[in-house]
Amino acid sequence: MAVASSSSSQEEFVPFLTEDIENAIKLEPRARSSPTHTPASRVTPVPKAQLASLCAVRLVDPIAFTQIFPYVNEMMDWLQVTQEKSRIGFYSGLVESIFAISQLLSIYHWAKFSDRVGRRPVVLIGITGIALSTLLLGVSHSLFGVLLARSLGGLFSGNIAVIHSVLGEITDSTNQAIAFPIYGLCWPLGSIIGPLIGGTLSNAATKFPQYFDIEVFRLYPYLLPSLVAGAIALFGAIGGFFCLEETLPSKRKGYMQKNNVEKPPASIKYLWSIPVVRALCLSGCFLAFINTAFDVIFVLFCYSAIQAGGLAFTASEIGYSLAISGAASGGLQLFFMPYLLRRFDHAKMYNFCMAIWPYCYVLLPGLNLIARAGTIDEVTGHVDPTTKTFLWLGIGCLLLLARSAGLAFSVSMILVKDSAPDPSSLGATNGLAQFAMCFARAFSPAFASSLFAISAGSTFIPFRYVWVGVLAGISMFGTRFSRKIEEGRRVQASSLQQ
Repeated sequence: MAVASSSSSQEEFVPFLTEDIENAIKLEPRARSSPTHTPASRVTPVPKAQLASLCAVRLVDPIAFTQIFPYVNEMMDWLQVTQEKSRIGFYSGLVESIFAISQLLSIYHWAKFSDRVGRRPVVLIGITGIALSTLLLGVSHSLFGVLLARSLGGLFSGNIAVIHSVLGEITDSTNQAIAFPIYGLCWPLGSIIGPLIGGTLSNAATKFPQYFDIEVFRLYPYLLPSLVAGAIALFGAIGGFFCLEETLPSKRKGYMQKNNVEKPPASIKYLWSIPVVRALCLSGCFLAFINTAFDVIFVLFCYSAIQAGGLAFTASEIGYSLAISGAASGGLQLFFMPYLLRRFDHAKMYNFCMAIWPYCYVLLPGLNLIARAGTIDEVTGHVDPTTKTFLWLGIGCLLLLARSAGLAFSVSMILVKDSAPDPSSLGATNGLAQFAMCFARAFSPAFASSLFAISAGSTFIPFRYVWVGVLAGISMFGTRFSRKIEEGRRVQASSLQQ
């Protein structure tokens, strides 16, 4: 039973929750529990061109978002926004946060707009806007210009919920176990590519004088990374123009609404009244908050001195750790996620992933205990090679655990798709869920970094780990809402049966 694949007919646009709701009621593996499970001979082929185009478009957002991270502090110093070095972090945080805040303000509006005019134009407008705003960032010569460029980038990247909706509409229950993990690779891959572009190509005239020692790159030392990131976005827009088809049911050729009456998208009030949608939004907010906080805390933890409860890692070592994190996420998405999605009930799997997060925070200080067990160089503050080996093993295990918990994001996309009250409201449902996640991402970094700074600065050693208790407690509280997803699916199933 398809949601809206390229070969869908009118009859396939009937309520598309039934299969997954029945699975939730029975709490059995999806492939065996669904009474309407499609035989292997009728599995819908993955629309490869559509999926490839969608992945290319999805890569744009994390690349544009993260390419500034390696040089943002240096850029604030170059712009001379303040004479006090200690305040540069404040302005850097402002530049990093304004993107997420702007995205938060636009995300639901883009999603609902796409329910009326179609997915394709909204996706193309958003990607083109990201390309232009990224180029504007590269030629900015003031803090106002940087903030304006990042604000525009965030506003146009608010189409992320629309991209999620396209994925839901080109897949169905027979092929989503393949398509969603492939799509899920885009964010970790983009999060690796973005910083590599920014860190390698910033100050190109100084780093690569044989190629870029020309006036424009001397005047604008951050133009080249912005130019490359913008070009990637522009190529994504061009590829989407030629390969991405319209997927909104009411805008597809040959679509005929029953009784010739087109059902309008559901309102926010109506969507919020659906228990499973409300649980997904609240749980997604906690998921995004604790995931973002973990990424922030991990970098600060690695950077802090061992005596202060950290690992005293260099910038390069922190970069290697983040690369391990990205590789772990990509490997899990590619090699394990398809099997897990076929084998286990999605709501139970999501709840299991959420339950892992408290352990990620509780185990993180254990790395400091490993470092303290070794010999610490009094000059550099670094540990001996043998201890460093055990540290890397511990980091690998911890990041693998954290990225396993992060699989909840991919499962969440499927649950949101299945919980939309009808195909015409899929964009609005995705928009509401993404709004909740984006809200958390906008404020989580400031909360986590402030909490860590206050805790680590305490002279009373037990207080140095207050951040562990607070964030582990928030993670445990978040599981309360993830457990309500199953309950909400049962309520929705009952209402359909009446």
